[in-house]
Amino acid sequence: MISDFSATIFITALIAIIIFFIWSYQVRNLQLIHKFYLMLAGSYGLCVIALIGMKMTAPDNKPALIFWDAWTNIMGAFMPVFCLCIALIFVKGWEQMPRRAWWLFAVPTLTSIIVCTNPLHHLQYQVFSVIRSEIIFGPYIVVTGLYSWMCQVVSLVFMISFAFRNRSRLYLMQCLMFSCGCACPLLVSILATTTSNMSIAATPLSFIPTIMLNGIAIYQLHILDIKPIAAQRVLDWISDCYLVLSDKGVVISYNQPFERILASRYGIVENSYLRDCVKEEDVFKKTAIYNLMTAIESCRNGGSNISYEQAMTVKRDSGVHKIYYVVDVTALYIKEKLSGFVAIFKDVTQLKKSMQQVQDSQARMMEQERLASLGQMIGGLAHNLKTPIMSISGCISAVETLVEECLESLDDPGVTEEDYREIYGEMSEWFDKMRESSSYMSDIITAIKGQAASVNTSEEASFTTEDLIKRSMLLMRHELTSSSCRVVFENSDRAYLIRGDINNLVQVLNNLLSNAVYAQKQVGGGDITIGVEADKELLKVFVKDTGPGFASGIRRRLFKEMVTSKGAHGTGLGLYISDAVVRGKFGGSVWVEDNPEGGAVVGFTIPFEMKEDSDVKDTKGGMRHETQ
Repeated sequence: MISDFSATIFITALIAIIIFFIWSYQVRNLQLIHKFYLMLAGSYGLCVIALIGMKMTAPDNKPALIFWDAWTNIMGAFMPVFCLCIALIFVKGWEQMPRRAWWLFAVPTLTSIIVCTNPLHHLQYQVFSVIRSEIIFGPYIVVTGLYSWMCQVVSLVFMISFAFRNRSRLYLMQCLMFSCGCACPLLVSILATTTSNMSIAATPLSFIPTIMLNGIAIYQLHILDIKPIAAQRVLDWISDCYLVLSDKGVVISYNQPFERILASRYGIVENSYLRDCVKEEDVFKKTAIYNLMTAIESCRNGGSNISYEQAMTVKRDSGVHKIYYVVDVTALYIKEKLSGFVAIFKDVTQLKKSMQQVQDSQARMMEQERLASLGQMIGGLAHNLKTPIMSISGCISAVETLVEECLESLDDPGVTEEDYREIYGEMSEWFDKMRESSSYMSDIITAIKGQAASVNTSEEASFTTEDLIKRSMLLMRHELTSSSCRVVFENSDRAYLIRGDINNLVQVLNNLLSNAVYAQKQVGGGDITIGVEADKELLKVFVKDTGPGFASGIRRRLFKEMVTSKGAHGTGLGLYISDAVVRGKFGGSVWVEDNPEGGAVVGFTIPFEMKEDSDVKDTKGGMRHETQ
């Protein structure tokens, strides 16, 4: 019979199990391993109820005792199988039970039928008694006993082998808890079978350590509670594929997309070493896995997260496609000790395509804006070139006249050497004027040639703010003159050195000047100020007008979309493209402010390194004067 002490222990265990079930009811979306642990605890709780019922039944009420005993035998047949299932799920990482695994419940189900029908065939008991020495077992007890032992032994083997393959502190503690939990009922069951002086309560009592130790592994070591479920859901949400490895490089877990794209392709399986998937003879065929292993080692040695881009070809129904992933490898630490790695794969194929489309679209818009600017400059170009050409033509006519005068006076004795020197001096002056006009034409052609270059062509070189403003003034000269505007320079007595493509900034400055000219024309022309400011890290170039300024509604949308204050005369591309050029090619930004004197101040700021005066040509006095 069951002693009072054993009954007290059973009642305490039952209360604990009931509390545990009430607490577990609050947890939703349990994993498979959760469910089997609840089945194990629930089976043990039912077994305890039967034992308590047996304790409270009168010794002469044999039918009731047989009923309670049958109940304990049925629950006792299922509990070792539940332990085996927990071990398999933990080691194999099952998310769903395979169909073949359900055959493990064939013997417990058969045992339930035999126990319930024992009076018909006496396969379980030939003589039933609550006193252990008086019991005579039937032949089927051998099947039940051997099968229970087998389940517990296999559970131990799985756990111990897994612990040896994954020698991290966490896995060793988990496997130790499970192994001790499986070993207790196994040893007691063997002793109960080989000796006849043990109480019938011994085997049920031996499952209490199983429940307790599994509970420690579950809740203290966090392998079955909500944390890994949440972590897995987060990984599924933030990644397209993920892979979890132990600190030794053993594959712990991965999701179905990883299985479909990488695992099935490269022979990656759980509880195997990742390095076994790559042999020396096929490294080039498995570049993705080789890169992953390299990143993991870098993460291990450097102690920081590793990110890289990985391209892979994937076969689909429509053919072979190239997919781009950004792979982030992160080390996992438990109590400041390295315990594993997680590799998150994020599909960026569509992002790369979208970025390329944006870049192509931006390049087209920049080219359109450049062509529009060139169109505006063509009229000015004709005027700018007409003046020096006419000047050169006049110089040539004057020189021809002087040459004829020299030829006619060769035989004239009245023409002295001093007269010839005077003629040669005049010719030299005309030649100087021609050189000046030719130089001006050369500067105009160089500026136009630079602006006519393709937007995709980028020639990085060092240039100064003086070069930038000078080239822009050459291109904008006609537009400024025809609009009755003049340029005044502010803080431009020093040239600052810039590194990049000068043509890009010329386009930006031309656009700012063009906008200022349009604004200034609305108030009858006037002064437009070009200013330069600099500190050790930033360079500001701005254009200031005294026109009507920007409306508040338009200013909020500048640089975010293509808006214009010119009505039908504008496209809205100018400032939008200028901002894109300054950001993309110089790492700066375009900005707008109100001019305290009325109008607007529009400029750009770019990062640069302040050079010593000896490194940059000083242009004092060169830009302080007003330029018409």
